[in-house]
Formats: sequence, C-alpha cells, structure tokens
Amino acid sequence: MPVADRAGATGRRLTLAGTLLALTLLLLVSLTAGLAIGSVRVPPGQVWGIVTHALGAGWVEPDWSGARETIVLDVRAPRVLLGAVVGAGLAVVGTAMQALLRNPLAEPYLLGVSSGASLGAVMVIVFGLTVLGPVSLSGAAFAGALGSLLLVYATARTGGRITSVRLVLAGVAIAAVLTAAMNLLLLTADRGNQAREVLAWTLGGLGGVNWNTLWLPSAALGLGIAVLLAQARNLNLLLAGEEAATTMGLDVARFRARMFVLLSLVTGVLVAAAGPIGFVGLMLPHAVRLLVGGDHRRVLPTAALGGAVFLVWADVAARTVAAPLEIPVGVLTALCGGPFFLWLMRRDARRGTDRGGA
Repeated sequence: MPVADRAGATGRRLTLAGTLLALTLLLLVSLTAGLAIGSVRVPPGQVWGIVTHALGAGWVEPDWSGARETIVLDVRAPRVLLGAVVGAGLAVVGTAMQALLRNPLAEPYLLGVSSGASLGAVMVIVFGLTVLGPVSLSGAAFAGALGSLLLVYATARTGGRITSVRLVLAGVAIAAVLTAAMNLLLLTADRGNQAREVLAWTLGGLGGVNWNTLWLPSAALGLGIAVLLAQARNLNLLLAGEEAATTMGLDVARFRARMFVLLSLVTGVLVAAAGPIGFVGLMLPHAVRLLVGGDHRRVLPTAALGGAVFLVWADVAARTVAAPLEIPVGVLTALCGGPFFLWLMRRDARRGTDRGGA
C-alpha cells in the first residue's frame, strides 16, 4: 500500500477511534447525570463514591445516607442502564434496517415493528400466556415484531422494488391496525388497573425496571451488535444494490431473512422491556454517518454509543422537564423525531431519492 494510502487509512482509523473515545466519555458523563439528577439531587462525586463502594472499592469512605445509596443503586442505576441499552439497541437496529431495505426512512417504529412487538407483549399480559416463563413477554414481542416486519416488507415490495413512500405507508397502515387491535384487547380486558398501566407503557418509558429484568435486553443488545458487526461487509454490499451484492457472492434473500429474524428478536426484547420508543433508530444512524461515513464497521459501534447517550438524556429530560410529573420518554423522542422525519422526507424528495429500494 502506498505511503499516502496508509496515512489516509490511519487518519480514518484515528478519526473513528477519537469519535468512539469521545462518545464513550460522553456516555460516562451522561450516566453520571442520570444517576445524579432527579427529585433528590445527588452530587456527581457522591454518585461515583456510591458506585465504586458498591463495586468493592474499600478505599472509598462512605459519607452519604442509606437513602441516597438506595436511590442511586436500586432506583436510578437500573433505569439509566436500561436507557443506555435500549438507545444503543434501537440505533443499531435502525442502522441495519436502513441498509437491508436500502431506505433512509426505515426504522422499527415507523415500519410497525414496534407495534407488532407491543401487540405480542400485550397478548401475553391480557391472556396470561406464560408458557416460556420469565421470557414469555419477550418471546411474544419477538414473534409480533417478526410478523409485522415480514408483512410490511411483503406489502411494500411490488414489482421487485420498494420506494420510501410505499414502505412508510405500509408501515403506518399496518402499525395502525396492530395498535387498534392492542387497544381493543386492553379496553376489553377484565384487569382495569393493569390495562391502565399497560396503556402508559405503550407510550414508552424506562420506569419500573430492576436488576433482575436488565439482563435480557443487555444480552439481546450484545448478540445484535456482535452479529451485525460480523456481517458489516454484507451490509456494505447491499448499499450498492441487490445485483451488485449478488455478483459479489452474497445470497441476498437468505441474508435478509436471517437479519430480519435477528432485528425482530432485538426489537421485541427492547420493546418488552421499555415499550415502543420511536425515532431513535431513524435519527441516530443519519447523524452518525455524518461523523464516520457509511462503512458499517464504523457506523454500528458509533450508532450504539450515540443512541445510548441520546436516550439517557431523553430520560433525564422526561424526569425533570415537568417535575414532579414524569413524561413518557417515548413522547419526547417523538417530539424530536417527528420534525426530523419530515425534514428527511423533504430532503429526499428534493434529491429525487425516492426512486428505488430493496
């Protein structure tokens, strides 16, 4: 490799390394803020003291009350970590969906995948379907997410191609039907109090999580990132089109089917844990590509960190903007993502990018 090429490659790697380092530091700051900010303010230094003491750092001298330790470790820590996991997962899923469908508007919420996952989870709650034990909710959410994704894909793909408009219309229509079915189940359920809780959950939120329920979404995120990073080259091939990817030796249909199963699994687990939180998978991939380019080996880890930072701060805002009232975090992400979605549609219309797709 010529010296100039090696220098350019090194520069790109340093840029990626610097971006990942900056986002990692920003995530640490965000996690600290999430643990410190709330109805009871805890100084950041004391937050780190509580955390390090809990991790077994004997040199930390406790100078805080037991109530503050409980608030940080048992109330806020699981919630903040779930926000980071869900934000990272949704951003990664959105990145992969946009590559698989070759469509800049693809993301779980807009395509009805989140609605399918929500319907599956609600059916478990209403009918008490606990065949799989503690993972029944996530299993049903996965089945609903996969079914809705396949339905949207089949509906939007006519004539061997998918356009942005057709994809979004199919997603919106199917999401409306699934949401109506879910609401009907809740309204006719005999569990009035539980129905109200589930209706609040459908707005998206991170409350009510504990350490026992955090492991499953964390495992789903780890699996999703590991597999997608291993398939980053194939995702890059799809950006050139199906014919080009097939020429390069990729079985597009089989690869897409496997990825649909994986993305539905991750989305279903995340929705079961936090409810449907929209537009994170739409905004973050586009923002990240401005920083590191379009190579998925760079986009995927950067999007994961960016999504984690974004949702942690969205949850902080949800807890503080209208305190003591807590706003569902899904409402705040929709307020941010709705205008971004409209801008993206107008931008693509001006560029004439609504000409094809998967």
